[in-house]
Amino acid sequence: MADKTVNKTELVASIAAETGQSQAAVSGVLDALFAQLAANVAKDVKVTIPGWISVEQTARAARTGRNPQTGEAIQIAASKGVKISAGSKLKAAVK
Repeated sequence: MADKTVNKTELVASIAAETGQSQAAVSGVLDALFAQLAANVAKDVKVTIPGWISVEQTARAARTGRNPQTGEAIQIAASKGVKISAGSKLKAAVK
């Protein structure tokens, strides 16, 4: 697992330095990107940036599970989740 993490502030600062844009402008673009990503996935629309990433809504069916403390069978309701897939360029960057 990675020892380091880049947070939003560090990401915004590095993008701003690389592009010559202000940090406020870069932060606004990132916020808008994630807002659109969330809005589209919530509407069950797959979002794809070819070669980099794709994000889509998934459905989990209702199922029977077990309470780990008592072993009693319980019903787990159907729910929705999010699937994020790495594209070929992102995978190649990791190699």
